[in-house]
Amino acid sequence: MTHASASDLLTRYHKNPIITASDLPMKINTVFNPGATLFEGKTLLLMRVEDRTGISSFAVALSDDGLTNWTIDPQRGLQPDLDGFEEHWGIEDPRITKVADEYFVVYVGYSPAGPLVLLATTKDFITWSRRGVLMTPDDKDAAIFPTMFDGRWALIHRPSPTSAGLGSHVWLSFSPDLRHWGTSRILLPSRRGGWWDANKVGLGPPPLLTDAGWLICYHGVRVTAAGAIYRLGLALLDAADPRHVIARSNEWILGPEAEYERSGDVADVVFTCGWVLREDGETLHLYYGAADSSICVAEGRLSELLDHLERHPVQPAIEVEMGFLGHWRS
Repeated sequence: MTHASASDLLTRYHKNPIITASDLPMKINTVFNPGATLFEGKTLLLMRVEDRTGISSFAVALSDDGLTNWTIDPQRGLQPDLDGFEEHWGIEDPRITKVADEYFVVYVGYSPAGPLVLLATTKDFITWSRRGVLMTPDDKDAAIFPTMFDGRWALIHRPSPTSAGLGSHVWLSFSPDLRHWGTSRILLPSRRGGWWDANKVGLGPPPLLTDAGWLICYHGVRVTAAGAIYRLGLALLDAADPRHVIARSNEWILGPEAEYERSGDVADVVFTCGWVLREDGETLHLYYGAADSSICVAEGRLSELLDHLERHPVQPAIEVEMGFLGHWRS
């Protein structure tokens, strides 16, 4: 069998970017980092829209094929509660999980105390129920699994330590009621040294259940003399026990190469919050923000992504080096 290299796993849509600030009916600064889901037979993007005050809100875009002819409805979505504390400076980076007939949107509130993780639910992306704070500052890059484990919800998130040099890692926490969270543990530690995902990692889209386990896409940040570079990689979690990491790719699968990814409000960034698996069960569309300035899409084959991970099992040597053996395996 011929294996695809990491650089061949995702193909950029030839008409990227698919949505830019000029596509919206009002003047804004940028549009980026959308959550994604299927809704009433269409692909729905819940887009982060940053206006010219610098504050972000969420707006909805719909498409029949998930690639073209996007209909944008800025009246549909979610506005920040600027009079409250948790969202006083806006809302950012939504991730959508469908649970039964409801959509759970986990997002970042930009509060005066720092970023925190919030939950809102909706059935139509018009009427919303705010469910409150899931994780206190500083925390972000969070999504809920669409199923419970032994009667508990599971949340992937990324706290940021206040102590310098400790790194920022992906964590997993559990809750019986979506309010009280605990049994927390490091799920994916950031690596060190020259790795592409050294020192800072964070979740991309919500976990995707496959026959092999929960497929995870995450971002890694490498700081260079010219600044930070955001790239995307993969991991695989056990279907019955997401605490167990089955595999983690050593290489990134998508990094900033195109001009629209390398130049913008924040250069050299590809950042994803959403993906959609098509009806064929094989075609995967990954939606991402490019340079914090526009929305793009890349296409991959699910079988090829999983095949790539089969060749990248978790490496015990790295676990020992990082000192997280007990967290990862217990």
